[in-house]
Amino acid sequence: MTTPKTLAPLLVIAAGGTGGHMFPAQALAEAMLARGWRVKLSTDARGARYTGAFPQAVEIEELASATFARGGIAAKAMVPLRILGGVFSAMTKMVRDKPAVVVGFGGYPAIPAMAAATLLGKPRMIHEQNGVLGRVNQIFSKRVNRVACGTWPTVLPAGIDGVYTGNPVRAAVLERAGAGYITPGDYPMSILVIGGSQGARILSDAVPAAIAALPEPLRSNLRVAQQARPEDKERVERAYAEAGLAAEVETFFTDIPRRMSEAQLVISRSGASSVADISVIGRPAILIPFAAAAADHQSANARGLVDAQAAILIPEARLDAATLSDHITTILTNPEGALAMAQAALSISRPDATERLVELVETLATGTPG
Repeated sequence: MTTPKTLAPLLVIAAGGTGGHMFPAQALAEAMLARGWRVKLSTDARGARYTGAFPQAVEIEELASATFARGGIAAKAMVPLRILGGVFSAMTKMVRDKPAVVVGFGGYPAIPAMAAATLLGKPRMIHEQNGVLGRVNQIFSKRVNRVACGTWPTVLPAGIDGVYTGNPVRAAVLERAGAGYITPGDYPMSILVIGGSQGARILSDAVPAAIAALPEPLRSNLRVAQQARPEDKERVERAYAEAGLAAEVETFFTDIPRRMSEAQLVISRSGASSVADISVIGRPAILIPFAAAAADHQSANARGLVDAQAAILIPEARLDAATLSDHITTILTNPEGALAMAQAALSISRPDATERLVELVETLATGTPG
């Protein structure tokens, strides 16, 4: 008589459809598969469209979910019923195939699996990428065994203790972790400008004008690589050309880690992933948080780098070409200060963020839930 094969432990990951939620979820999935776990991703139909980069070994489970932020009155009226249906389905799946741990990364598609894990008493945790909890993670923060924080400090509800894991970064960033920094000087230098997918127009307005206003000896040594929205690309190229500046302007750079490692200065929004990349590679930065971000979480994301004196923060309301130009000049004419900023960024980095998440998962799986 043969002995039944024991199934590997199961991790259920619950995540929404944005890159901010999906990237750390993917990193954890890859790491847990490498350790012999089975992994399921619980999301909705919209989130499932963003799973192409996940390993094939990850089983994608689509569950009904919804948000009050979209649709008309009729659609909003159906939200509770859709969520309840998703929760019931998730509970049924967890009863059949019992997860050892359930991890939520935020986004409304994470609600069914996280609610089911809560009702069934499964070991569970959340990971918050930003410095302020998203709405879904805020709901579950008091109902989980651990709260992992990608940004530090993270604003948490009273009585909740977070564990600082950091935000996982992709392999191309890890390959450049702590890359040697060439301090500014009287030779060719690079500025990298990355704006993310939201609100980058203000960078298209301000950055070319600010660089054009730099003192001539400094300006003549600069080359710029700037991401711009498709509708802004031509006018940004024209602004640099009229100022006689060497610039590459693209809607998307596929090699940001390389460009960042070669840059003397990064000008960026302060999305969680961008902040993590800047800290892991270790570069001086000027950060302009997206003013319309929910709960001003981009300002919270920037706090760690700013407090460490690795970055200068300019609120959108105070951003103009003269102010930005002054800050660029200060950094690029002070080699010792720029090097200190780069080293400060490294000092708060978490290149081992994925391993820290894995450790929390394995602790929950083998220990007594808190």
